[in-house]
Amino acid sequence: MAQGLIVEDLTVYAPRTNITVVKDLSFSVLPGKMTALVGESGSGKTMAARSILGLLAPGLEASPQSRIMLDGHDLTRADQETLHAIRGGKIGMIFQEPMVSLNPSMRIGTQLAEGMKLHTGLSDAEIRQASLAMLKRVKITDPDRCLNAWPHEFSGGMRQRVMIASVMLLKPQLLIADEPTTALDTLVSRDVLDLMADLARETGTSVLLISHDLGMVSHYVDDVVVMKDGEAVERGPSKAVLKTPAHPYTKKLVDALPKRQPARNVTQDTQDAILSIRDLSIGYAGKAGLFGKAPVRRVVHEVGLDIEAGETLALVGASGSGKTTLGRAIIGLEQPETGSVRFDGQEISGLGTAASCAARRDMQMIFQDPYSSLDPRQRVSVILAEPLRRVSQMSRTERNERARQVCGEVGLDPVLMDRFPHQLSGGQRQRVAIARAIIAKPRFVVADEPVSALDMTVQKQILLLIRRLQDQYGFACLFVSHDLAAVEQVADRVAVMEAGRIVELSTRNDLFDHPKHPYTIRLLRASMRLEAA
Repeated sequence: MAQGLIVEDLTVYAPRTNITVVKDLSFSVLPGKMTALVGESGSGKTMAARSILGLLAPGLEASPQSRIMLDGHDLTRADQETLHAIRGGKIGMIFQEPMVSLNPSMRIGTQLAEGMKLHTGLSDAEIRQASLAMLKRVKITDPDRCLNAWPHEFSGGMRQRVMIASVMLLKPQLLIADEPTTALDTLVSRDVLDLMADLARETGTSVLLISHDLGMVSHYVDDVVVMKDGEAVERGPSKAVLKTPAHPYTKKLVDALPKRQPARNVTQDTQDAILSIRDLSIGYAGKAGLFGKAPVRRVVHEVGLDIEAGETLALVGASGSGKTTLGRAIIGLEQPETGSVRFDGQEISGLGTAASCAARRDMQMIFQDPYSSLDPRQRVSVILAEPLRRVSQMSRTERNERARQVCGEVGLDPVLMDRFPHQLSGGQRQRVAIARAIIAKPRFVVADEPVSALDMTVQKQILLLIRRLQDQYGFACLFVSHDLAAVEQVADRVAVMEAGRIVELSTRNDLFDHPKHPYTIRLLRASMRLEAA
């Protein structure tokens, strides 16, 4: 009879420095069940998972007393040949970002077949039939076309489905899912988790989930292990642990979940809107035919919005709904086909890039991934001072002093100004991105998924920081997000976007308490909240 995964006294350390990253960790995952490791970034969750696969980084090793058993076989004593057969064959892993784990130079069919050829004796024809059946099972609408497609041709949700298909084709005894829904919107996250849970039950696969999303864990996971500084501080049935936490650290994690704040009194007067959008449409040219002009694929359809000074308008919707494209067009990073964008009464659409339009110097953007939006070759001090180069009346000394001042305002130690982005944590990098956006005291900021990749406690800090800075500087904010809990905490009004169109626009309280459009109702129902005890 299958025993599932049993981890006993797992300790991972660096012998040269005597630093311990995982200490005396014990847990189990029964066949067909899900266990989650939760905790902040750096708590040791991913390191524990990599230990199971025997994929620790150079310089790290598991202590001799550590035991990792999979259906009675001790993986900590296995040689490399045995581990090579186990990886993929008996243990599958779904990574946080499928675009990174899928090979961009290989077609989907080739990547699906790779593991089957390595771990099974099936013929090419049998592998193709199994691949088509699994793609259909994970709800890929055109499996034949998918086999011949490249990873970049799919959305994030579709790529994650492909990753699940590639792993579950081999029917592993253990599935490790490392933050599998962090980059996905609410609807796609629900679909992916439903799919993963159904496949695990059908095949009797044990699932180890690594996540910082406590709402999702409470909905899908049987047992939870809360980790802090490499140690398990609390464990038990997920609903009991998360609804009535006993350990102070677990209470801290639960307390960090976004909560609705009292509504602010922001006057709605379209006559005085700082930003007015009318009939804005944005499209991209497709591939041109042999004799014809390239067709235009429209992603934003005749959108109209008004944003008041000091107001936070949240823009929510599924991936691909046009949210980010709209935000980029307002800032000047995308050119609209038709329509009007007026900032402080001045028409700015069609006036060129942000660099050539003086009005856009009062507009800034906080990008979703600070690691890719911050120049890795520049120190933090240079990154922060760069937006001030166009402020002609400021000397270099004044720019450096302003950079040091804004560091303090976003809660960064000025010592970090001499570091490069890769030397900072995720939360610190996001604070640098926010500091860069506000250093020139803009009147309007687009915040594009500013907390989607952060754990709960850091999310809370960043959301409170954005609100405090908004109160201090008085800028209006377009808050683009698929995280409805974060939106409920920071938004004054909410616009719901579906397939490039605004389908509902209301105050925060009215939209969350009395949604009207069917799509809004779907989004709210798909949102995974941790219900109060």
